[in-house]
Amino acid sequence: MHPRYSGSGIWRSPSRFRGWLLLGLLGLLYGPLLLHWAEGWLNKTISIEHEYYSCGLLGLPLAAWLGWQRQGDWETLPEQRMGWAHGLGLGLLLLGLRLYLHPVAEAVNLSLPLVLTGLCLWLKGAAGLRLMAFPLLLVALATPTAFPYLLTPYILPLQQLIAIAAGFMLLQMGMDVCVDQVYVYVNNQVVEIAPYCAGLKLLFTGLYAGLILLYAAEGWRFTRQSLRESRFKAALFLLGIVGLTAIANILRNTMLAYLHGTEQKLAFDWLHEGWGGDLYSALTLGGLLWVWRGVEWLGDRWQPAPVDQTPLAEGPRSEPLLPRR
Repeated sequence: MHPRYSGSGIWRSPSRFRGWLLLGLLGLLYGPLLLHWAEGWLNKTISIEHEYYSCGLLGLPLAAWLGWQRQGDWETLPEQRMGWAHGLGLGLLLLGLRLYLHPVAEAVNLSLPLVLTGLCLWLKGAAGLRLMAFPLLLVALATPTAFPYLLTPYILPLQQLIAIAAGFMLLQMGMDVCVDQVYVYVNNQVVEIAPYCAGLKLLFTGLYAGLILLYAAEGWRFTRQSLRESRFKAALFLLGIVGLTAIANILRNTMLAYLHGTEQKLAFDWLHEGWGGDLYSALTLGGLLWVWRGVEWLGDRWQPAPVDQTPLAEGPRSEPLLPRR
């Protein structure tokens, strides 16, 4: 006699055909949404808050590739039986479907990571979630939300710092400069350091790319033998990314203020809203490799010398050591 399976059991242990059917259903539901994100990021037709998540152009294909590479390990995982993971996964699925039907765009966006996480828990439990943890993290961090808009009231000190730094650099160049809060006056031409010009997008993209580099670095795995060293390198690398993006943003705003103050409109538009800004961001992200090499150099330089653990005397541990003469 063949074993009998309940309907829910069949769907919780799908065959290859049902797996492709599930992927097809996800493609029908979220394919248009992903295309909308990609088109908006590439052509800058998406809202300015959602432009902060343009790192998804790199992260989402990478997440899909990593998930595809792990399909063999996924199939070897045992089926998820009734339990807390199954219930939590079902709850996330229902919440994701409810958000998908919501008229607010941010709710529809948030449904994607919720549905994917719910599927992992519902089908394979905690083991499936651990297996797909990093691809899910890439998807979640690239999902457009209103988070940048919520940050704008709190970055006024950063705007003022950028304005002061830009004014100081222009003053060293002999320009007629006056700084008032977040406004930089160059030759009586005013430039505002707006909240969305404070470099948060470049910072988010840099940290996102840095996270991918940390994951890809075989030598920086958090092993028990080198846990402290790995954490030190990772923290130093992330701090280096913050410093690099901050300096790059100050230089960019300084150049924009200079171009606007000298009435070079074409160059200003090219760097501000044209592909010059994208080129500048790409070059800045390329600087992450130099930060990486610098952290590696510091890690090797500060690495403590191995402790010589040669025994003082040979012989069984039960024998007492002879007194030194």
